[in-house]
Amino acid sequence: MEGEREIERKLVSAVKAAGGFCHKFSTIGSVGMPDRLVLLPKGKTAFVEVKATGKRPRPLQIKKHKQLEALGFRCYVLDDEKNIEVIISDVRTL
Repeated sequence: MEGEREIERKLVSAVKAAGGFCHKFSTIGSVGMPDRLVLLPKGKTAFVEVKATGKRPRPLQIKKHKQLEALGFRCYVLDDEKNIEVIISDVRTL
């Protein structure tokens, strides 16, 4: 079972290897925003909520994800390092 920090570190490293940036996304006064903003070449952008293995987003986080998706952004929940490449591949297709 992997911890959130370890999964997040691997995400940052994989995005960098893909030629992008994976910024810590912190917003003051906007609770529920995803942890990371993934920026890939050619303007590909998505939000990623990182969780420890088996953990799920809180209801407020799910609500914020739905709001972002309604605006046309992709939001992912990552709780297993095996899904990192799947997320990067999907973001590349946007």
